[in-house]
Amino acid sequence: MERGASFAKGPRGDPAANRPSDAGPSAHRRCANDDAGSGADASLVDPRRGNLTRYREPLPTHVRDLPPLPDAARARLDDGLAALGLVLAAGDRSAIEDHLRLLLAWTRAVNLTAVRDPVAAVTSHVIDSLTAVPSIRDAAVDRLIDLGSGGGYPGIPLAVAVPVDVLLVDPIGKKARFLEAVVAATGLGERVAVAVARAEALAADPRHRERWPLVTARAVAGLGELLELAFPLLATGGRLIAWKRGDIASELAAAGRAADALGGDRLEVRPVAAPGLVGHVLVVATKDGPTPAAYPRGPAARDRRPW
Repeated sequence: MERGASFAKGPRGDPAANRPSDAGPSAHRRCANDDAGSGADASLVDPRRGNLTRYREPLPTHVRDLPPLPDAARARLDDGLAALGLVLAAGDRSAIEDHLRLLLAWTRAVNLTAVRDPVAAVTSHVIDSLTAVPSIRDAAVDRLIDLGSGGGYPGIPLAVAVPVDVLLVDPIGKKARFLEAVVAATGLGERVAVAVARAEALAADPRHRERWPLVTARAVAGLGELLELAFPLLATGGRLIAWKRGDIASELAAAGRAADALGGDRLEVRPVAAPGLVGHVLVVATKDGPTPAAYPRGPAARDRRPW
């Protein structure tokens, strides 16, 4: 997949939906890596000018200079994969580990995750993402769009393990630059693309609106708002998979109201069976009709009248 493309590329997808996007920068733009190591977190005095400058050590775009994951983190990954009944080829396992190594290295300078411990990160990011593999296989799709990708979870592990073509979407440039670096470093460019965009912008683009068979979203928004962002992107019969935990009764009620207005059919809560993820669930929402053109509303309107 061409990096920076506005949607996943692959021979199995809808040919009309797989044309390269010529949308302007307000919708998508390529995330170049040339500024991945510029800027800084530390302020220094420039002796030539007598003023403050900013400098930061270059952020890694390769894994060869990064420390390997600790043995305890690799063992946690073994346990999680076994619990989920997943067997990964050696190259796929390396891609998932290298993604996490880059995440932990970048997080020292860019706020990508609050989880800094490698063992905890395996559970809370990698294994949590992979709990959706059975649901995605059940949906029998070959491509998906991951909203609010941030550090690349769940989109990148799912692209590796299922496998599917994935469009990673995040509106924040520094996060998108990280995602570009991971795609390049792990060799996933034929399967994964990155778009710097808001979901609302994609929903206004006819090349994306009601064209996707599956949307994923992890730690993005409440379920009602999430349905409003995702359903305009889903084709009829498509599904949203959302990661949730704890007491979500009020969110489910809001999602039910949203589904009624947005063309939804049903909501299903699927328990997660993996070590360290007690109380985690996947919510699967299926769309059975068109979404009215008025949706999604802008952020201010959603704040004024939440579901």
